[in-house]
Amino acid sequence: MKGLKDLALVLAKPLFLFRKKAPLLSYIAGRVVVMLVMLFLLGFAVFGLMALAPGDIVTQVMIQQILSSSEGRAIAGQQDLTAEWAEDLRRQLGLDQPFYVQYFRWLRQVVLHGDLGVSLVSQAPVSFLMGSRLWNSLLLNLISLVLITFFSFLLGVYFSSKAGTKTDVAVTFFALALHAFPGILLLILLQLFAFVSGLFPVTGFPPFPFRYDPGRFVFAYTHHIFMPLLATFLGGLGGTLRMVRAMMLDQLGQPYITSLRSRGIAEWRIYLAHAFRNTLNPFITGSANMLAGLFSGSLILEIIFAYPGIGRLMFEAILQQDVNLVLANLMFISSLVLIGMVISDVCLALADPRIRYGKDGK
Repeated sequence: MKGLKDLALVLAKPLFLFRKKAPLLSYIAGRVVVMLVMLFLLGFAVFGLMALAPGDIVTQVMIQQILSSSEGRAIAGQQDLTAEWAEDLRRQLGLDQPFYVQYFRWLRQVVLHGDLGVSLVSQAPVSFLMGSRLWNSLLLNLISLVLITFFSFLLGVYFSSKAGTKTDVAVTFFALALHAFPGILLLILLQLFAFVSGLFPVTGFPPFPFRYDPGRFVFAYTHHIFMPLLATFLGGLGGTLRMVRAMMLDQLGQPYITSLRSRGIAEWRIYLAHAFRNTLNPFITGSANMLAGLFSGSLILEIIFAYPGIGRLMFEAILQQDVNLVLANLMFISSLVLIGMVISDVCLALADPRIRYGKDGK
């Protein structure tokens, strides 16, 4: 036991030295390790849940083959041959093995070869299917995040200076109403408005690709995405605006603000250089959750507005029980959220020099 303890101390000594000399880097490394463990457990759980789900993807694949070939229609009329065909197809897809064997085989394939596999339904590479939808979702959610962040800070700081006025009460009520309004109902109402008025398309994406006509595509994309973007913006603005306004009012009531005012510091400088700076910490901490909320909310948006994004692709894959496609999509979204959390922690440390990740706080 003593030898094992000494060995553990010897192995742990470089880690302690690394943490002491580079606390921020050691913290980031620890978060990355935790992220990888969480992704591993998440993938394991997804494979298990897909195995417990009712139905079988083999049945869907067989139906497609029966409808698309005369040989399949001939076999479908014979029960014994159909059962043998199903077993052979299940063996070809690797579904005859326990779910944990399937998961570790998929994981080894991804780690060693960077291959996400093929869709069990369309037989197309998963990386190709995701790549065709990935940039659409990223573009939509990043534009929404930038707009929500910019206008939330701008309006929150401004209306915190108007606290108690009729304008502030009206804006607070409007922000609360937006925050409490069901997002799916807002999407449906905006789509109905687009259909009745005819001012905007009811779909969220142009009917032709970017390479066909780049200039026309940019204009058409802006026109198509306006209503989905408006719904995302209004849904996220209410809660974020109220949070920024509340944090500003909390900072403006602190004793150091009274001290700054007694020294004759300009009011705009007190707002922007002192109170506003101290509101960044909790906002940066919650930015990863905001990004996760945007991606989870965009699933409904992509379905209602027929937007070809990653959320809609995962929804279709779940309905078809295409486990390879579901797992790859889920891993991507989870990785994005976890990476966003690590980035928010780093930005928090950079924004507030008082934060240290060392043991002694130095």
